[in-house]
Parts: sequence; C-alpha cells; structure tokens
Amino acid sequence: MKSVIGVMLSFSLISCAIEPEPIQYGTDACHSCKMTLMDKKYGAELVTITGKIYKFDDLNCMLDFYNSGDQAPEEFKYKLVVDFTQPAKLIEAVDAFYLKSPEIKSPMASQVAAFEKKESMEALKKQWKGIYLVWGELVTQFK
Repeated sequence: MKSVIGVMLSFSLISCAIEPEPIQYGTDACHSCKMTLMDKKYGAELVTITGKIYKFDDLNCMLDFYNSGDQAPEEFKYKLVVDFTQPAKLIEAVDAFYLKSPEIKSPMASQVAAFEKKESMEALKKQWKGIYLVWGELVTQFK
C-alpha cells in the first residue's frame, strides 16, 4: 500500500511541473490585445509560480501587463521573449538584448525586437539606426 501511495505521489509531482509552453502561432491570442499571434519573430510569455501562462504578441503588450500590478514581478517564474533571429524560440527576457528602431515593424508597434546574442542585435543596430536596451530600461520605457 505504501508503494502505491509513493508512486501516485510521484506522478502528481511530475504533472505539477511549472514550465513555459511553445507559442502556437495562428492559434494563441495575446492576453492583452486579444489579437492572434501570427509573426514568429515576435511574441512573449509570462509564467507565474502557480503555472498560469500569459502569452503576448508584442513586447509592449507583455510589459503593459507586467507593469499593471495585476501580478507582482516576483510572481513570475518565467519572463520570456522571442528571439528575432530565431523565429518562435523563447529566451529569457532578463538576459535578452533589445533593439528599438522605427524600422522594426512589430505587431503592436512597440518597435522593439529581442535577441539572444548581442552580436545579432549589433549587426542590425547599425543598419536600422536603433537604440540598444537592456531589460530594466525596456521595463521602464513601457511604464
């Protein structure tokens, strides 16, 4: 009997793992603006410590929600953004490199793209005459 309870407990702990999930482009809707996520170069996801997942089509939608006070920043286990150079790949928002430029045609006009590698961002920064931002600056800009 003890082994059955142990096995059941193990399965319940496994099923409770809190993880992000891939964005389903063409299906998922933005939590803020309700638009369907379509452009795989953009997107973001917030996952709470309780496992609630919020998906966004653009950084300004995510940051509007993030800064809204509905959830405290420490309640998010994951803050993820899509790497512009690797469509649909979610990366840690805090570690990403951001480029702001009028040349960036993001879904909700934030004019911001996220990059996993600084070199990728730097290559487009000159071409697009953009401004390099880090997570803290980005969060402040969209308050």
